[in-house]
Amino acid sequence: MNVVQPIVGQWYRSGTSELFEVVAIDEADETIEIQYFDGTVTEIDFEAWNDQLVDGMIDMADAPEDWSGAVDVEAEDLDRDIEDTIRPVWSRAPDGSLRR
Repeated sequence: MNVVQPIVGQWYRSGTSELFEVVAIDEADETIEIQYFDGTVTEIDFEAWNDQLVDGMIDMADAPEDWSGAVDVEAEDLDRDIEDTIRPVWSRAPDGSLRR
């Protein structure tokens, strides 16, 4: 059996090839909170983790290069007002320094 301990911040690959990250471990409840690449968060108990290890269904993986799967946030989701403001165009002065 390949012993793979859950480590917060570590990425893993499930038996269905889905990437997920361990985001929290609750020793008191004996649960592991995981977040899939698409942003879905779920819990798995220690027993289920160990059962999946025995079946070879969990293996360590590298973090994905493209993190956009888990980042699907709209301005409304941030609970604050965000305005698009026009920034002034930067230009170079004749002496080569930057100025507005």
